[in-house]
Amino acid sequence: MTTARLCAVGDLAAGEARRFDVAGLRVALVRIGDEFHAVGDRCSHEDFSLADGEVWAAECQIECAKHGSSFDLRTGAPCSLPATKPVPVYEVVVDGDDVSVVVR
Repeated sequence: MTTARLCAVGDLAAGEARRFDVAGLRVALVRIGDEFHAVGDRCSHEDFSLADGEVWAAECQIECAKHGSSFDLRTGAPCSLPATKPVPVYEVVVDGDDVSVVVR
């Protein structure tokens, strides 16, 4: 298990998503309140960046800007069509001011 630093806590505002390329992976890091979630940044319906989509904080979801599929940030499961396959979910570690993702 390896962790890779993505950013500082203050670099991402609540309700914001940002794409990071780390260890050969595209990761969408999303902040909801004081919690951070990391999912694969490729929509499972079509290769489009989820970080470009809208964050739905109350539902803990992110919507793909291309076709409107939404994904649960906790499980990666699709919550709406046209996506039918989940996206990967990555463990996030916050240590002091550093936000990292666990890469296996």
